[in-house]
Amino acid sequence: MTRAGVTAARLTEAAADLADEVGFENVTVSALARGFGVKDASLYSHVKNAHELKVRVAVFALAELADRAAAALAGRAGKDALVAFANAYRDYAKEHPGRYAAMRMELDPETAAASAARRHSELTRAILRGYELREPAQTDAVRLLHSAFFGYVSLETAGGFRHHAREVDASWSSAMDALDALLRNWPPAS
Repeated sequence: MTRAGVTAARLTEAAADLADEVGFENVTVSALARGFGVKDASLYSHVKNAHELKVRVAVFALAELADRAAAALAGRAGKDALVAFANAYRDYAKEHPGRYAAMRMELDPETAAASAARRHSELTRAILRGYELREPAQTDAVRLLHSAFFGYVSLETAGGFRHHAREVDASWSSAMDALDALLRNWPPAS
């Protein structure tokens, strides 16, 4: 029998915390059970297997970051919106490395459609309204921004920028200036 108070929501949040502590790849039902002081089998009434647990963490993290990004964007437009969104993304990845890793997990189409993944795209499109981009440029810009944020943050959190004297924050600021300039001068559709 599961210990009182253990719910699917609490398990998911505890698994997200565990991912931040030990790495997303190390999240297991056994490790989670130890944290709750219960046997593995008692958690299976809340979660089918380790894969489902990891999917829940991914969905949780996507929603958490979408909420944070939406709050950062509120009342902003243009470059201010771009920088606020980018900083929310970057700060989240640094504060929650396991959850950030979970968001990169490939989800089946049905789970992805029901998750906050779509909100991330919609929030990015909200930024682009300030730049007056229309389709297909808007989709291209969404993909570019997500790639730029993901690439920069992934390299930064992996220590890829430690070998150079230039401050990482200064490079980040320059990258935001460059993205803003690009979005204001987007090339015509080909």
